[in-house]
Amino acid sequence: MDVKLKYKAKKIKIIFFDIDDTLRVKDTGYVPASLTHVFKSLKEKGILTGIASGRAIYGVVPELQALKPDYFAMINGSFVEDAKGNIIRQKAIPTELVERCIEWTKAEGIDYGLMGGHKATLSHRDERISKTIDIIYENLETDPDFYKENSIYQIWTFEQEGREVELPADLQEDMRSVRWEAISSDIILQDASKAAGIAAVVEHLGLKPENVMVFGDGLNDLEAFDYAGISVAMGVSHPDLAAKADYITKTVEEDGILHALEEFGLVEKEKYFPQLDLENVKGPRATIKTNHGDLRLQLFPDIAPKTVANFVALAKDGYYDGVIFHRIIKDFMIQGGDPTGTGMGGESIYGAAFEDEFSMEVFNIRGALSMANAGPNTNGSQFFIVQNTNLPYAKKELERGGWPAPIAEIYAEQGGTPHLDQRHTVFGQLRDEASYAVLDTIAAVETGAMDKPVEDVIIETIEIED
Repeated sequence: MDVKLKYKAKKIKIIFFDIDDTLRVKDTGYVPASLTHVFKSLKEKGILTGIASGRAIYGVVPELQALKPDYFAMINGSFVEDAKGNIIRQKAIPTELVERCIEWTKAEGIDYGLMGGHKATLSHRDERISKTIDIIYENLETDPDFYKENSIYQIWTFEQEGREVELPADLQEDMRSVRWEAISSDIILQDASKAAGIAAVVEHLGLKPENVMVFGDGLNDLEAFDYAGISVAMGVSHPDLAAKADYITKTVEEDGILHALEEFGLVEKEKYFPQLDLENVKGPRATIKTNHGDLRLQLFPDIAPKTVANFVALAKDGYYDGVIFHRIIKDFMIQGGDPTGTGMGGESIYGAAFEDEFSMEVFNIRGALSMANAGPNTNGSQFFIVQNTNLPYAKKELERGGWPAPIAEIYAEQGGTPHLDQRHTVFGQLRDEASYAVLDTIAAVETGAMDKPVEDVIIETIEIED
């Protein structure tokens, strides 16, 4: 990302999002789970959020309402309100213009829809209309005269397949048509746009356009892109919109909004702690078979790919077969993986020492599988499993030290060796109580000089389940 653009992001105080194919996939209704993290993170940073859409507020699905945006610039900016329902802007189409538009649709032989502030109706319903509109507004009533007793902010046209009509010249003086579907256009006032709705909120808050970021994908986002300090186009955006964008992100399904905001530095990357969710971790599992029982582990290839590849390859080659745990310290860890049994040997599959793979998503909590080393980037074949159950630190102390709250809690409750974090690569975790029992049994054996067991604790073999 351009450095100047990232610097501009420091001025952002409010972000507006389009709905269809931006927050939500229009055709499937898919809403990415990452949006919950996005909206929560923005709120914590004091950045306001808003939805700017051609939809009305009654077309905002419950999943998006649950995100609790601060503002709604709806119906292409013609109806704007805050989260408490306070109206900031409303500009209805004069009744005389509505009547002229309806006369024109009848003359053209096309159907129409009418959007009020809190309700919409159709002039007619058939299969093609239902297929187009029900994705957004389900079960709309048929009431062609709805405008006679209600303010109208937008009109829809519903044309026959393959036909695209244009507003007559006399109507174009006051209104314009914005295509949003193959058979449908939004008929709105000339000065109606998402940009107008966003501008009303910006003025209401005493902000400037440079304080605004917008996300969108379609032609009805063009004015908003021209207005905002930073504009972001989704990965499926119309080419004309993408050409105007300051940044093009990924699609909805690829968590495009999260990706962009992470790149701008406005949302911290969401951390996933696989050690706390072992049942859902994808990757190989290992069973270290010892003369004291089995140690079953889940490995983390997404976190430490090179380290896991090394361990798995060595295990499959029988490299660890018959190797002892040469260093065992109760209330600390058990260490093995050196064919010489001295703690001075061992070699990686790479033929030389390889680099550390540190992460702030895995830690040396009790049961962690980590690489032994002789300093930075000196990994070979040796590993250890953390056994310590006693920790002199409270959860709050660890949080103050920079450990994530969920990990600090595990450390405080179950133990571990936090002083080894970011010094040794964590690449796996014990995955059942029976394995912890074996770990504690091994840790309790009698040891002599250099913490070496008096009687050998032997790795009979390591089995890998891909």
